[in-house]
Amino acid sequence: MVGLNKIMVIGNVGTDPEMRYTPNGNPVTSFRLASSRSYNTQDGQRRQETEWFTIVAWNALAEQCNQYLTKGRRAYVEGRLHSHSFQGQDGQTRFRNEIIAERVLFLDRPITGESGEGREGAAGGDDASTPDDLPF
Repeated sequence: MVGLNKIMVIGNVGTDPEMRYTPNGNPVTSFRLASSRSYNTQDGQRRQETEWFTIVAWNALAEQCNQYLTKGRRAYVEGRLHSHSFQGQDGQTRFRNEIIAERVLFLDRPITGESGEGREGAAGGDDASTPDDLPF
């Protein structure tokens, strides 16, 4: 029987991506992504809850994430959930969940220039860029 392991998250990048290479020379980039939701409690108070995800991208996607993402940028990540355990420095077994990215979309544009031109905006905004100019 075939299974399904897919997760989709939209959020803000919480750490600058960190790229490294495997002994075979394959690039791998990891970063943290924060996704928030707002809700009302039973007594009518507005609350916000934030979940943090560790994202891992490989090969060409790793290079693109390292080049175009920075802390504070907004991104959509689609991939599979991967859980693993490891031995901590204190000898305790630790568990970690990661999203192995299969697709990453950059949802805003980086801030460019001191005049504030090019500030955040939806992809495909009304600037002079054409689809051929986009890096993804």
